[in-house]
Amino acid sequence: MRNLATQLLLRAWQGRSLWVWPLLPVAWLYQLILQFRRALFAFAWRRVERPAVCVIVVGNVVAGGAGKTPTVLSVVAHLRAQGWSVGIISKGYGRSESTTKEVLIDAPVQTVGDEALLLRQRSGAPVFVGPSREGSLKALLGAYPQTRIVVCDDGLQDFGLYRDVEICMMPEDGLGNGFLLPAGPLREPWPRQPLACSGINDAHLLILSSGTALPGQFATRRRLGPVARQADGSSCKLSSLQSDPTLKAVAGIARPAQFFTMLQQAGLTLAAQEALPDHADFAGRDRASFGAFTLLCTEKDAAKLWAIAPEAWAVPLEQSLDESFYAALDTRIAVAWAGRLSSPHGH
Repeated sequence: MRNLATQLLLRAWQGRSLWVWPLLPVAWLYQLILQFRRALFAFAWRRVERPAVCVIVVGNVVAGGAGKTPTVLSVVAHLRAQGWSVGIISKGYGRSESTTKEVLIDAPVQTVGDEALLLRQRSGAPVFVGPSREGSLKALLGAYPQTRIVVCDDGLQDFGLYRDVEICMMPEDGLGNGFLLPAGPLREPWPRQPLACSGINDAHLLILSSGTALPGQFATRRRLGPVARQADGSSCKLSSLQSDPTLKAVAGIARPAQFFTMLQQAGLTLAAQEALPDHADFAGRDRASFGAFTLLCTEKDAAKLWAIAPEAWAVPLEQSLDESFYAALDTRIAVAWAGRLSSPHGH
């Protein structure tokens, strides 16, 4: 029921149907709160944390999944290939703890969050989670002082953390009806308003668009990885599952239909599909509740689903970005470091 409501809301946000209009007063209140928070930092009533390292924030202004996690992985892989020492910070959404901690590769998913665990397992970089991004960053630098670049998973609206580069994810369906939450999908007004004290500057905003890029945007290309794996490390080619008539796809992500469509485009015939709310924890479920199917899931869901169905096949999502994006990113990082070195307070 919750997932159905979510999907109905996502569809409603694409237009201005009558039932959206009563939500406008709440959206206006939300905008006032945003403006008040911005003013706190703009007038130095609240402190902006500016660390000695380069900070890259990957986030979005549109509610719902837009590919932040694959983009963080792509960015980190590129930076590590360039020789940078990189760390990642995340809120660890959905975790059962509120402490600031390092995400170990075998950490229980409930204690660190599904996305943070996936980032640690796939990136090879240290990952820290905590209720405060500033606190997580300090903990990361304390444990790994050689770190030179920190990538923040989400946080465009966290004005207390200075960022040198912003990467803004934009879904295929764009800004929807243009209203702020909850009347529309926007987490803040668009275009973004500069906030110099936090490093928010339209001049270096990087926008990635799923699908065909418009001028000033950078295109992403996503595909499913060719190999699926199970909890014990067993693997198989995704193509070998094309002959299985008992496949059931399970997805607890913001846009589960996209995962189902990609499986079908890969030649798989789905006997059943089960769309769950984003970050679903499968609480109260057992293996029998999924039926006598061969289960397929996303990597994000795997750590939780494997607890009750270790034979489920986790299918990775791979993403590549235009070389022009990486060139723009490298340029922005070079400018950020040059500014630090030339500043009397630089490190």
